[in-house]
Amino acid sequence: MERRAFITGAVALGASTLLPAASKAAVSFAGQTITILVPFGVGGGNDLWARFLAPLFTKYLPGNPVVVVKNSPGGGSVSGANLFAATAKPDGLTALVSSGSTQFPYLLGEKRIRYDYKKLQFVMAGPTGGVAYISSKLGVDGLKSLGKLKGQQLFFASQGVSSLDMVPLLGFRLLDLDVKHVTGFPGRAEGRLGFERGEFNIDYQTTTAYVRSSLPLVKNGEAVPLFAWGLIDKSGKLVRDPNFPDLPHIEEAYEIVHGKKPSGIEWDAFKAFLISGFPAQKLLLLQNGTSPEIVEAYRNVCRLMQKDPDFIKNRDSMIGEYDQVTDAEGETLFRQATNISPEASTWVREFLTRNYQVAFE
Repeated sequence: MERRAFITGAVALGASTLLPAASKAAVSFAGQTITILVPFGVGGGNDLWARFLAPLFTKYLPGNPVVVVKNSPGGGSVSGANLFAATAKPDGLTALVSSGSTQFPYLLGEKRIRYDYKKLQFVMAGPTGGVAYISSKLGVDGLKSLGKLKGQQLFFASQGVSSLDMVPLLGFRLLDLDVKHVTGFPGRAEGRLGFERGEFNIDYQTTTAYVRSSLPLVKNGEAVPLFAWGLIDKSGKLVRDPNFPDLPHIEEAYEIVHGKKPSGIEWDAFKAFLISGFPAQKLLLLQNGTSPEIVEAYRNVCRLMQKDPDFIKNRDSMIGEYDQVTDAEGETLFRQATNISPEASTWVREFLTRNYQVAFE
């Protein structure tokens, strides 16, 4: 399998030339301490993302400030994001890490949310991908033979139906797969181990985990890959993941199974959570009212880090095989990841309540 990073066209060039040099020079964080607020505990993917990026912000922000990571877990990341919205000043000294776990409750319109993405300043996005696969014991060799599974129930290890695993919940349903989602698993690694033991017969893993741990199952004939989630290109369209160029993305998978392009409220709802959970899984944001010059200084770090030797050397092992996205391309991702029609949001809420007894406050 060919493994290539998702190279974004707007990262290296573009907005770095939008502001005059004098404006850039006016921003300096010399002698300051910048806090990256992570609304999760220590050691998770979002925490690792922030800690990997922090030295690069020290290196490339004007004035070379001290950059520290502060963890503020609680409420599935909602508590920390609420804290940021209520207390962070628009001076660039505090940035927020947001992820799909922060974005999903917002898309669902939960009343506990006190942050509004429409009022936050986008800096950069950290995409990720993933691949869905099934047990070879099912006798299916790909999407075109999924019809063999009609009337057969599959089993999937889930972290929770309103967590990031809402994406496979809705995605498998779109492909007319009868999947029982067994909830309560702490992470995807435990789900994969259950798949290996034969306790579950359908699974997905994010790109790094799939390449490291699930691809050997495919090569050994124990698993059959079905599709990759896909990425969003500069025009906002779903495209194949360059790390898995031979696998269809989920929209192509739908067309293969149903013989037509997806449409309708269920697809609209799924796509909103898909983008929020994968192509724009991690976001770095500044407070409402932050000056364009400060936002530009932050975005310039994203552009510069793509060429940084340490970033290039360690990126794949630390944060995955995808470049970070900023400027116009990142803005497109940000808007798609944090917007959903009222009708689509209501559809998901009613679906989860009716089928999984999820209570929304």
